[in-house]
Amino acid sequence: MTTVPPIRLPSGVRDFLPRAAARRRDLAERVLDVFEAWGYARLITPMFECADVLERGLGADAKAAAIRFVEPGTGEIVALRPDITPQIARVVATRMADVPGPIRLCYEGAVTRLAGERGQREILQAGIELIDDADAGDAEVLAVATAVLERLGLETHLDLGHVAPAHYVLAAAPDPATREALVAAISRKDRAGVRVAARALPPAIAPLAGELVQLWGPAATTLARARALAWPADVRAAFDQIEHTLASLESLTGARDLTIDLGDLRGFDYYTGMRFAAFATGAPDAILRGGRYDELIGRYGRPARATGFAIDLEAVAEAQRAAGVALPAVALGVATPDPVLAKALRAAGVRTVVQNSVAPEWLRGAGLDAAISGDRIVFADAREAIDNGAIQAARAGDTASLIALLKA
Repeated sequence: MTTVPPIRLPSGVRDFLPRAAARRRDLAERVLDVFEAWGYARLITPMFECADVLERGLGADAKAAAIRFVEPGTGEIVALRPDITPQIARVVATRMADVPGPIRLCYEGAVTRLAGERGQREILQAGIELIDDADAGDAEVLAVATAVLERLGLETHLDLGHVAPAHYVLAAAPDPATREALVAAISRKDRAGVRVAARALPPAIAPLAGELVQLWGPAATTLARARALAWPADVRAAFDQIEHTLASLESLTGARDLTIDLGDLRGFDYYTGMRFAAFATGAPDAILRGGRYDELIGRYGRPARATGFAIDLEAVAEAQRAAGVALPAVALGVATPDPVLAKALRAAGVRTVVQNSVAPEWLRGAGLDAAISGDRIVFADAREAIDNGAIQAARAGDTASLIALLKA
């Protein structure tokens, strides 16, 4: 006897039913509206690419997370995109090679990654990339991130950092094991662990490793504490850059309440300068991450400065749900067996189903507000109304009175 396997999904992916899908669609539209308001043009890239091409632009973690398979038509090894930024880099360096900078692009779509024991994980993502940017590029990207956060209906805060202090400390590690131990301890803000790992560092640098786990907090006081330490000139230049960016950001948006975390090492091997992350109440990890990655575009043949960020729409949706943020409003919806009336209502922006007699419970399940048949209106809450004049006028194309009645 043949056993029929159970109906299931792969680990780490899910369906979104209408209410959940509506929240995520609304989020994507809100975010893209902000991007476009700042002059970013939308780009759509494929779900998978030749693995060797895609991996030019991936950091070590993203390479490890990429899901690869053999493309049946060609036999090539291809990979599902774990990140969209390398695809943007490829497009700018090839398809847009003759387009002068600065280039402002945005995107929205799903990325797919391996996630340890949980297996495959699909993430809904949106982001921007500013390529061949001017000196104020970091401030502009931060300003767009700030504008997006304001649209989410959540309590959020933005952490700003720079990779230079961590690069200086970790470059002094005498061997890979010491470097790995330092990265792990600093990432956990484990002061005791850092002290142990830093014993292998030169005496002048070991104290700086310990300070990295404490260099976080309000921007002005954190930068002042950082400047009081014995950093080399290039790290001090990074602090100057942070201050300049914060001043430019304030002139763009008025934002002044950013915090700084110089010990956040996530992505430090990918970013080349400023990096930042946004956190929201109700989300266990950052909902937005970004920074400067000046080496990436050059891997595809067009050396260029670049900075950008990506926002995890799924994490934002879950944070909204946890915070009790209401679902987006849905346009008025009705059912009627009359195709003439249905056409008139659709022309007026009303969602309309051509359907014979319906019960209130069906209306509620279908996400509709009312059914119209003859001269009678049945509402999803089981109320009834009769207004033959409004219905007849709507059939003739004058839908205003009927729509007002349905909304009331």
